Amino acid sequence: MNVDLGRYDNSLYDPGRGSIIRFLWYVVNAFCFSSYLLPLYAIKRTLLRMFGARIGKNVVIKPNVNIKYPWNVEIGDHVWIGEGVWLDSLGTIKIGSNVCISQDAYLCTGSHDWSRRDFPLIVKSIKINDGAWISARAVVMPGTVLEQNVVITAGSVISGSTTQNGVYTGNPAKYVKQRSIREVTAP
Repeated sequence: MNVDLGRYDNSLYDPGRGSIIRFLWYVVNAFCFSSYLLPLYAIKRTLLRMFGARIGKNVVIKPNVNIKYPWNVEIGDHVWIGEGVWLDSLGTIKIGSNVCISQDAYLCTGSHDWSRRDFPLIVKSIKINDGAWISARAVVMPGTVLEQNVVITAGSVISGSTTQNGVYTGNPAKYVKQRSIREVTAP
């Protein structure tokens, strides 16, 4: 038996908004987020809120960021989202406060059931708790929960649950050590 994409049926998936709102978002996303045309963070936060995202204070969104559906995104306070990040928010992405998502990281909430002939869509949420750092070019897979202060190292692919303050590396990402955060003292 072979995969038959002619049988693929995405009619059960609800993107959460009608086609006109989705089209308007695609235009805003293309000109204001997925480009270098609008470097002003306050305007980006306002636009995201207008499209239903829940955005905290002092969120920094660098240029060339792609956000699939902002109404499925919640971002806490003092979050940094680096250049080239892709929030593929077919499902919800909840990002806590003081989180850093570095350049070219990919947060993916959708996949497919590759064991079925019709290759159906699978959507699972992502939750990133306070203080986490997703390093450059890391991939966060559907259904992943990053606990408080977790680090996902550059180029790693993480799936599933993590432990608080854990450092994870590799593909698939594995726990390698405990993150230690120290206070900086003046000289």
